[in-house]
Amino acid sequence: MRLVEIFGVEKPVIGVIHLDPLPGSPGMRRFEDVLRKAVLDGMILEEGGVDGLIVENFGDAPYVKDRVGYEVVACMTTIVKELTLSTSLPIGVNVLRNAVEAAIAVAYAGGARFVRANVWMGVYATGEGLLEGVAGRALRYRRAIGADEIRVFADFRVKHAAPLVARELEVEVKEYVERGGADVLIVTGAMTGQPPSVRYVERVKKAAEDFPVLVGSGVTAENVGEFLRVADGVIVASYFKAPDGRIELENVRRLVEAARRYR
Repeated sequence: MRLVEIFGVEKPVIGVIHLDPLPGSPGMRRFEDVLRKAVLDGMILEEGGVDGLIVENFGDAPYVKDRVGYEVVACMTTIVKELTLSTSLPIGVNVLRNAVEAAIAVAYAGGARFVRANVWMGVYATGEGLLEGVAGRALRYRRAIGADEIRVFADFRVKHAAPLVARELEVEVKEYVERGGADVLIVTGAMTGQPPSVRYVERVKKAAEDFPVLVGSGVTAENVGEFLRVADGVIVASYFKAPDGRIELENVRRLVEAARRYR
């Protein structure tokens, strides 16, 4: 798959909308306020020039492993649908911590184009407990509801997690590409806001060959060109935020302009 099929450009910049706590979470807010802020964030990101969006229930920490409440699916579907009406950007869905089937359902009903899967293959130790790959189950669910057009962006050795068994990187990448059934790989640093090394991204991309690889954490206006030299696009959240958590238009513009200079 070529990313241009979704985003209209090669090497896209994808902005993340970190939702405030949804109903049912420990820090829950009024849903009307969460929805309003999400739509505003989406409009700011579009004005700043990003090529796509990912909607993520970031505020729902601490997360459950791979099942979420009905209220999360309902609220996120409403938010995604509103974003499809208020922006013209392709939208993705990430339901934390690893509720990929829920994300597919939200994407299908809300009109999103792709989902992000944090643990697609393998077994990882995380703060939420042991997470097992959901590739076989999620792809069967996608087929069962007739949502094959929704693409899967799968994290490779996802942040905030450690593999239960260390394996050779190149072998593991080949398994994702040849047996995993995902459409895109995402490479991250150890934690939110931390970048991977360029050398690490190069190793993953070399092993993946023509398979698309995105950098999914720690991207800034200063390093975006270096990452786009080796990767096929970037996902950005932390850099776009002001200290109070709002998305800052000038930060979006600064990074997008740097990316466009490289492209």
